[in-house]
Amino acid sequence: MGTGKSTVARLLAGRLGVERIDLDEEIERDAGRAIADIFDTMGEAHFRDLESAVLGRLLASDRPFVLATGGGAVLREANREAMLRSGFVAALTAAPERIIERVSGDASRPLLRGDVEARVKRLMEERKTAYDFAHVKIDTTDLTPDEVADRILAAVKEAVP
Repeated sequence: MGTGKSTVARLLAGRLGVERIDLDEEIERDAGRAIADIFDTMGEAHFRDLESAVLGRLLASDRPFVLATGGGAVLREANREAMLRSGFVAALTAAPERIIERVSGDASRPLLRGDVEARVKRLMEERKTAYDFAHVKIDTTDLTPDEVADRILAAVKEAVP
């Protein structure tokens, strides 16, 4: 949610010479509709079920890739466990003000409709410990996407000598 996951995933995939996969794009492709439409017509619970199913399918693959997930993908313990079993997990965070600045006006984010500031702060509070499982957590507030990618690669090298 506005921390730079998609941008950083693209950079990492390019540097590593592997495919970049965006979980939200895969969900839309599988469902044949936009995420906002899924939320509007089927609800968040159905979206989370789709998200878990698509995530499981992707993580079952043997091919190397960098995966950018939506911020809520980590809410289910089964998703967190699957991610940890499948590779290195980097969680990106940012200050609420920076997230609000980055996502304001983005109609494709159904959880941020209405009072963006209040919703961002509420989601951050609800999710504050959900990312603790990651191998590395990086605050992107004052970093460029390249700096974030550098830090992730350094953490991977440290974890996998």
